[in-house]
Order: sequence, then C-alpha cells, then structure tokens
Amino acid sequence: MTVTFPNTAVLYLRTYKKTPDKMKYVIVTPGGTVQYDIPIMKVQAYSLDDFFERGLLLLLPFYIFSHEKSFPEYNKNEQKLAGLQAEYRDILERLDKLERQGKIGAFDKRTIIELSNNVVREIAQKYENVQKGIGDIMGGALIETEARAILNQGISQGISQGISQGISQGISQGRAETKRETAEKLLKRGKLTVEEIAEDTGLSVVEVEQLAGVQMV
Repeated sequence: MTVTFPNTAVLYLRTYKKTPDKMKYVIVTPGGTVQYDIPIMKVQAYSLDDFFERGLLLLLPFYIFSHEKSFPEYNKNEQKLAGLQAEYRDILERLDKLERQGKIGAFDKRTIIELSNNVVREIAQKYENVQKGIGDIMGGALIETEARAILNQGISQGISQGISQGISQGISQGRAETKRETAEKLLKRGKLTVEEIAEDTGLSVVEVEQLAGVQMV
C-alpha cells in the first residue's frame, strides 16, 4: 500500500529576523524515520495585491499583522492612520467587486470582514485610535451587509407571499368561473329551477338569476 502525503506548509502570522524560510518535517514510522523540508509562509511578506492575485482571501483577516510594528506610529499620527484606513477601504472595494463578479459569495465576504474586524480588535487592544479607525470601517461594512441581507430577505418573502397570494386568487377565480359555466349549461337545458341550480353549483339565487337574465338577452 502506498500512502501519499499532501504538500505541506507552515503559516507564520508574526515573523522576525531569525524566522527561517523552511523547517524540517519528521515522520517516525515503524520502518524508519523520514524527514524533509517544508516551506514557511510569512503573512508579513505578502502585499495586499498578493492576497488577491494569488487567491489568498482566507488570509486577509491576518493582513493587519504586516502593520503591527507601526501601531504606535499610527496611533499618534492621523495621516499615517488614514493611509492604513485607505488600505482597508480598498480591501472592501475589492471584495465587493469579487462578489459582483460571482467569484465569492455574500457569506464568504461577510466572514472575511468579520474575522478581519475581530483580529484587529484583538491585536490592537493597546492602540485605541488604530482599533477604532479600522473597526469603524469594518464594522460599518458589517452593518451594511446585514442591512442588505435583511432587505433581500424582505424582498424574497414579499415575492414568495405575492406568488402564494396570486396562486390563491387564481384558484379562487377559477372555481368561481367553473361554477358560472356549470350554471349557464344547466340554464340552457331548462330542466332545473333557479333554486336547484343555485344549490347544485354553490352560487347564490341572485347570481343564477343574473346569468339567466344575460342568456335571455
């Protein structure tokens, strides 16, 4: 029996100068030990373009780690913080574009935004301005997403109710039409009284008399 091991890598959210580019993977088996090198992925080494061009969207929530060392500066300098906020607005715009193109779903986009917000809130606890600056952007996007979901749900329910109401009205109208046609046929035969026809068809005596009057005209 041959067992195939998948390609493996290790993801580092934080890296330092001494962080290696690879590590050794060791498998101990009854027949001996096997070892080989596997690459180390460093989130801080990827640019924003890399995340989108390489399809690393699930790593976007950890993009903030590449800015972690600059938190003290962002927290004191509004212009530097504005640059970071611009990057997160760019992230939201790119996610919106991917959703419109059908490359990601609304749930995927919401998950990325929510996780990004959570990660920023967690690692920027000591930096109120950073936490609020990014949190307001991502939190606003979440509120917008929720509002859109509620709107879509309302539209969906409205359409569903409209269809259901239309079907119900159609059935009711169809039954009424059938009753009138039956009454007209019975009137033409002339074998039953107006009262008997009304009883057999479920129409009122007045409705049958109106039909009879139309036929006489």
